[in-house]
Amino acid sequence: MKHIPRRALLAASAAVLLGLAACGGGGSAASTDTAPIKVGIIADLTGATGDVGKPYNEGMMAYIDWLNAKGGIKGRKIEAMSNDYAYQVPKAEELYKKYVSDGAVVIQGWGTGDSEALRTKVSADKLPFMSASYAEVLTDPKQAAYNFVVAPTYSDQMRVALNWIAKDSGGKAEVAVFHNDSPFGTAPVADGQKWITEKSLGLGFKAYPMPKTPNFVGLLSQAQSQGAKYIVIQNVSSPAAQVAKDIKAGNLDMKIVCLNWCADELFVKTAGAENAEGHVMVQPFAPASANKEGSKAIEEYLKSKGSSLDAKGLHYAQGWYTMDVMAKGIEKALAGGAKLTGESIKAALESMDAVDTGGVVGTGKIKFSADSHRGSTGSGIYKIQGGKFVEIAANQVP
Repeated sequence: MKHIPRRALLAASAAVLLGLAACGGGGSAASTDTAPIKVGIIADLTGATGDVGKPYNEGMMAYIDWLNAKGGIKGRKIEAMSNDYAYQVPKAEELYKKYVSDGAVVIQGWGTGDSEALRTKVSADKLPFMSASYAEVLTDPKQAAYNFVVAPTYSDQMRVALNWIAKDSGGKAEVAVFHNDSPFGTAPVADGQKWITEKSLGLGFKAYPMPKTPNFVGLLSQAQSQGAKYIVIQNVSSPAAQVAKDIKAGNLDMKIVCLNWCADELFVKTAGAENAEGHVMVQPFAPASANKEGSKAIEEYLKSKGSSLDAKGLHYAQGWYTMDVMAKGIEKALAGGAKLTGESIKAALESMDAVDTGGVVGTGKIKFSADSHRGSTGSGIYKIQGGKFVEIAANQVP
């Protein structure tokens, strides 16, 4: 047998080990730098809030498509795992477990019920979690360490609505709150009552859960008995639109003030412009008609797909910018050189510069800290005139 010098054997062994490392052994930089970034998405496409959940999810997926086409984040593409949970909390919990086992580093959720049900789990698993729920409890790191809320909370929106009603009414009015019969619906109710007391607004206040019914004539009759002239609605577009139809049909002297999830183009379309006329929208996300600077990238993307933001609606932009904020956190975590984990992304989200949304979200900028995961506090107020959103107050902060 031919003799091979010991030095040559050592060199060959080193070359083999180096080759194995280059192929991914030991979690090398080469393999990590190109690995996809897995994002788990819990979406409501067919459930009770699917009318607004579908465009929100489409906006989020569109952002991922747009970002990946530009090369992703630091050369790494986002791998989106998106599934419909049909607004069923047990299904959301199933999807969450699946995403964790499949290697997701962040989660994008949807509703208040599922976001609150999962908040202790995401804290234990150390996975940053954003959703379309703006329940106030989710902004407190002491209670929801890994939850981040990009928009004004439902309670902040309620406070803005009550401030406006107090001013519009001259400081004395009865307010009825029609709400979805769920954690989402009840989220701002107690805080609304507390706000009236704290600020001595002089408003009456009573909450009514909205039943699953073809119309809300009975509920409006109860509000009439209360003497309510203002109906704050914490629900999605379709039932709110029916309330507008019933008010018009009954020739009632009542004004709707919609919070985020019914303050949209779908409300106007479903109710009809005549029925929607004069009602008021408290909305943290600017509609396409507002022509905000931050809408341009979305418009360009949609134009390439043969569509427009006007056609898709403001909830599409809502999904887009929620994913944008999460992506900015991931980008900062990677830029810092740390291993991409839930912990490093959380630290990045808490310390990164404000994300400029070009006026699309609240105050225009979203900023978190280690002490507060409330990203924004400002909402716009719009009135429906001629079927269009007309801004009557910008960046209202309670």
